[in-house]
Amino acid sequence: MMDAHAPSPTPTVKTHRDGDKVTATFAGSWTVSTADAAERAVAALDKALGGRGTGAADIVFDLSGVFMADTAGAWIIHRERARAEFTGHRVELTDASPRVEFLLEEIEAHIPRMLDRPRQPYAIVRTFNSVGKTTVEVGHDLLALLSMLGVFGWRLATLFTHFRRLRLTSVLANFDRSCRGAVPIVMLMSFLVGLIVAQQGGFYLSSFGATIFVVDMSGILILRELGVLLAAILVAGRSGSAFTAEIGAMRMREEVDALTTLGLDPVEVLVVPRLMALMLAMPILAFLSDIAAIVGAMLISWSSLGISPDVFLNRLNEVVTPLEFWIGIAKAPFMALIIGLVGCSEGMKVGGSSESLGRQTTSSVVKAIFLVIVVDGLFAIFFAAVGI
Repeated sequence: MMDAHAPSPTPTVKTHRDGDKVTATFAGSWTVSTADAAERAVAALDKALGGRGTGAADIVFDLSGVFMADTAGAWIIHRERARAEFTGHRVELTDASPRVEFLLEEIEAHIPRMLDRPRQPYAIVRTFNSVGKTTVEVGHDLLALLSMLGVFGWRLATLFTHFRRLRLTSVLANFDRSCRGAVPIVMLMSFLVGLIVAQQGGFYLSSFGATIFVVDMSGILILRELGVLLAAILVAGRSGSAFTAEIGAMRMREEVDALTTLGLDPVEVLVVPRLMALMLAMPILAFLSDIAAIVGAMLISWSSLGISPDVFLNRLNEVVTPLEFWIGIAKAPFMALIIGLVGCSEGMKVGGSSESLGRQTTSSVVKAIFLVIVVDGLFAIFFAAVGI
């Protein structure tokens, strides 16, 4: 039988106003099982207190009547106190039992705090930080390329001693895609660039009465530099990106890991045939690029500058030596090696998402074109140093 003098377990809040001071007396059992009644009690207290700038300035929360409480009930009391303080009142807690006081302190200690926004460093610090990060990334990329080059050289040497391990079918298939498939776009672009070079050169040379020298300029520039460079840039955008996408897709489908599980070397299976095919295809594409650009320069010289094809070819034969042609062709395998290494290396970096595949493919094209131009500049410095 329930004791008639036992306190009621229902949470209640009674208010008493004395001028500008309000005393809110909390009583009952403030636990999770009585949370609904506790919410109704504090809602009534909110109405009694009024909004910001109204009602009492000081509020006393008398917790002497709270004979039982858990975390849920203490949280409701803490939230009501915070709400009263937010509306501009000064709140004081009195006569809380040790348990209730302990719970309120723990809740206060574990309230999530607003993190201070980190102070932005000065512009010069951000600049040096960006330069440092970029330098580290460039270093990692160079190490990856050198590692891939070393593995490729070792596997290639192994194939010469164990010729049966050469995947000739894969080499021929990649050669067909890299060479025959690229011929139309390479020749078209080279033809148009040859037109532009001869037209612009002839326009300015005609002012000095030296129109015939457009043949000298076009021949040497195309055979030494433009022919192979245009072919390399187009191959970087076409075949280099294809290598990255193909190997990256295999990484996403875990086919590269499957090759390793089967005891096969991914570099020997995926990288070596592609690099060999590209190094064989690039000199052919450079040769066709030279022909297309020379034909374009000859046609524009005939139609705009009055230099007939026979005069153009005779002059070209006089001023251009076979050395100019071979200098351009000699660059092709090295540029193909750079393009293939970058394309395969970036493909091996692809993670498990399509976003990673797109990012690495874009990076492959940009890096390959940049390195091709750098290599061409290094060749130009070398040939100038040796006097050819």
